[in-house]
Amino acid sequence: MITRTGIVDHTARRLVVALPAPYEAAREHYEALVPEIDLDRFHGMTSWQATLELAETNAPHAFMRYYRSDITAVMTGSVSDWRATQYLMGNHTIAERMYRYDPSVMLHAPLRALLYNDSDGDTKFAIDQPSLLFASYGDPRITGVGRELDAHLAELVRLLGGEVPPQLTP
Repeated sequence: MITRTGIVDHTARRLVVALPAPYEAAREHYEALVPEIDLDRFHGMTSWQATLELAETNAPHAFMRYYRSDITAVMTGSVSDWRATQYLMGNHTIAERMYRYDPSVMLHAPLRALLYNDSDGDTKFAIDQPSLLFASYGDPRITGVGRELDAHLAELVRLLGGEVPPQLTP
């Protein structure tokens, strides 16, 4: 039973990071760093501890891919000629540490990310800053996990060869 209703206005900050590699190479690199989740193996886990251990293996850099959409292919035939791939990336074992306090955090977990070519042909990685999304829940325990996700995102940007936005560092 829902005991309260409300409207929450919140701040979002879109981070757009230039990557040094051409689009296809950047996409391959991103997908190697953020591997696809192995749902069959996760569904077969018999304890949360086993799930945590599998997440460590499946997400060597904290994140897994839950979804990928080739936006370029979806837009075939339109006047748009951008190259773009959309992702849902995250780690449900990290998200659980917020979910236990407020299930609506799953509106923002996993995170949406986009890899694309801009109008100059440069490769960009775009994502909303996790700590701001999760701070909107007004719970310091959730906010703390959001800051941890900022740190993981900063490391991912570094591994992709991008310049880490100062907003991701404490």
